[in-house]
Amino acid sequence: MSRALTTSRCLQKSLSAPKSPSCAAVPRLGSRSHLQTRHSSHSPLGIPPAAQRKKVTINTLRALHQKDEPITMITAHDFPSAHVADHAGMDMILVGDSLAMVALGMEDTSEVVLEEMILHCRSVSRATKAAFTIGDLPMGSYEIAPEQALESAIRVVKEGRVQAIKLEGGLDFAPTIKKITSAGIPVLGHVGLTPQRQNALGGFRVQGKTTTGAMKVLEDALAVQEAGCFAVVLEAVPAEVAALITKKLKIPTIGIGAGNGCSGQVLVQVDMSGNFPPGRFLPKFVKQYGDVWAESMKAIEAYKGEVKSRQYPAPAHTYPMPPGELTEFERIIESKRA
Repeated sequence: MSRALTTSRCLQKSLSAPKSPSCAAVPRLGSRSHLQTRHSSHSPLGIPPAAQRKKVTINTLRALHQKDEPITMITAHDFPSAHVADHAGMDMILVGDSLAMVALGMEDTSEVVLEEMILHCRSVSRATKAAFTIGDLPMGSYEIAPEQALESAIRVVKEGRVQAIKLEGGLDFAPTIKKITSAGIPVLGHVGLTPQRQNALGGFRVQGKTTTGAMKVLEDALAVQEAGCFAVVLEAVPAEVAALITKKLKIPTIGIGAGNGCSGQVLVQVDMSGNFPPGRFLPKFVKQYGDVWAESMKAIEAYKGEVKSRQYPAPAHTYPMPPGELTEFERIIESKRA
């Protein structure tokens, strides 16, 4: 009989009869020990936060913007990275196409395809209970026509289980954004440096450094606002320009390399947490808040050393067998040898 079936039957008995020795280990429903019921090592992680938050919605984000309270956003690409971001209290979690590099080892964002983005969105959404989740539309999934973009957006929301989508582009993509928002799907805009168009921009270059360039960023931001975006990412834009654009807009701006005059900020989680080897290039705007790589190396090297020296697993990490059963098992083995 499986452990799950035994547990289920014991729970049923516990509701109608006194505890029996065979059911004594079954935790009471609703108790903390019940939340920590034993699972296999590859089960979903942990328990809900002690202080659970209400689900962040579009209205929550608008309220934060009206109060001039900065909006926090971070990327996540799988269940563990989303799990920790949600527990840390992020307002928004973005399944960004940067996962092409940080999760899939690709050269740049142009390689990742829609099906891969949907898979990662689905993984992130399983862990995200409170934060507002957004899925990136990858290059090639929305540029051909507004109808193609709407179809892709529907798939990301419906199959990826996120609450909104993000796409890059300004004035030229306003009709595309309007097509998606008209269908009831929230859109996060993205202007300034648009990495999917790095080849057309001559590489990863700061945008809006000249009067003409700054006017172009403003024009793009106003266009996506008019098309129905609930917020817009300003990437790699001078801080002064971003602050002025933020004042001109009615929707929140989320800065990345755009100074602290924006309505909120976003960083790639792998970058800000230090989950990369020494010597890796980091953009100027990234502040490293941790050193996950070093901590992981320390733990894995310690594990390797204890396995090699047979320190691990210790008796505390093994499952005991009743002495009588062990003696009988040894007797049977010896008798088979004879």
